[in-house]
Amino acid sequence: MKFTRIETTLPDINALRADAKTEGHQFIERLVTDWSSGSIRFDKPGEALLGVREGDAIVAIGGVTQEPSLEGALRMRRFYVRPAFRRQSIGWTLVRILVDHPSREGCPITVHAGTPDATKFWEALSFATVTGQPYSHVLKR
Repeated sequence: MKFTRIETTLPDINALRADAKTEGHQFIERLVTDWSSGSIRFDKPGEALLGVREGDAIVAIGGVTQEPSLEGALRMRRFYVRPAFRRQSIGWTLVRILVDHPSREGCPITVHAGTPDATKFWEALSFATVTGQPYSHVLKR
């Protein structure tokens, strides 16, 4: 597996899109729409989008952007690991690479876990549940 930063061109993520859509998730489709429109490109200070490749195929993706509802915080976005590649620590490693980057040191990091499985995943990574916010969990460092 190779973890690479996506900067100028969104790679072919059609397999991810298809898997996410089959599972009822729309966030990969939103990633494509936001990237195409330029509204979210993961290119502001502290932001990044990473893809995980096995050979030529992207098997996972995830990024961090500035959190619009909490000054000085960042937000995990567009995390998805194809079903055939889950339970191999890919998602965990992807999060750790993004969280542990020096540009994000000391920043709270939020996420909106949209499913019970996602909630378990983020809580296993020490994200604490919050209520009354546009995000469901926060990691304070």
